[in-house]
Amino acid sequence: MHHAHPYDALTPEVILDAVEICGVRCTGRFLALNSYENRVYRVETEEHGLLVAKFYRPGRWGEPAILEEHAFEQLLAAQEIPVVAPQPCGDGTLRHHMGFFFAVFPWQPGRATELGTAEERKLLGRFLGRLHRAGGAAPFRHRPRLTVRDFGDHSVQFLLAGHFIPPELHESFRAIAEIVLRLVTAAFETAADAAWIRLHGDCHLGNILWGDSGPYFVDFDDCLMGPAAQDLWMLLSGDREDMELQLADILAGYTEFMEFDPAELRLIEPLRALRLLRYNAWIGNRWDDPAFPRAFPWFDGRRFWEEQILTLRQQAAVLEEPPLAWRPQYG
Repeated sequence: MHHAHPYDALTPEVILDAVEICGVRCTGRFLALNSYENRVYRVETEEHGLLVAKFYRPGRWGEPAILEEHAFEQLLAAQEIPVVAPQPCGDGTLRHHMGFFFAVFPWQPGRATELGTAEERKLLGRFLGRLHRAGGAAPFRHRPRLTVRDFGDHSVQFLLAGHFIPPELHESFRAIAEIVLRLVTAAFETAADAAWIRLHGDCHLGNILWGDSGPYFVDFDDCLMGPAAQDLWMLLSGDREDMELQLADILAGYTEFMEFDPAELRLIEPLRALRLLRYNAWIGNRWDDPAFPRAFPWFDGRRFWEEQILTLRQQAAVLEEPPLAWRPQYG
């Protein structure tokens, strides 16, 4: 049985009242969108059609960090980089209502994409290069910095201290996690001169909508300071040959606007490894939210953790291999 969670207080009345603070009238119709970390709703209004209301998870980000996210999105939008940025609501973009920080965004229709063609990959690369060029102009001051300690070491410590991994698998998980983190740390040390810039931070295909004119980047909730490779590796899939082809197309567009340091190729698989660990720690950290046991019922089962140990062993083997190759295209 779960204790009351803060989102239990986010009733339909609270949602609609919050949106109307922004000077619009709601019709009463709204739809919950797919989001676990926050709560996000498509809300119908009488004068402005469809809007999106995002209610930030209480206690996760402070006001300065959220405002810095908003400022970055607005900067990108002002440079005609296709992002879905928050709309003004009263005297700013962030408001507080009944214990929740919230923001309102325009509704941006679009379809999911698999980046199945070279032209799609190059077009996305161009916009990502422009995003990173803007991101490199100044640092975040209130957002996180991507480090092995925070994303890797702390995640493993949390998982081992919790009750999710069956006791008989603790030592196997600990042993392979230590190997993976040692390899990840070595890779980060070899790329120590790479620039840390402002990033989207969670640039997977689910956070890219494809419209008639091309891609739109959405959901900057995880924006942070990190290497450019963090926004690239999640766009790659398949075997080594597939990923090198995809990477070449993306970087062909990217490097029209932003230089890419080849040393960061050494970080692609280490960043994937950190994601594996951090994602599991994220689920565990949110287990008191009733939405998480419903969505991830397998998380505290033996079979899942046996699979995770196997995945980490496979990732350790990949970390021992040479990094992906990239041959810049000239002319």
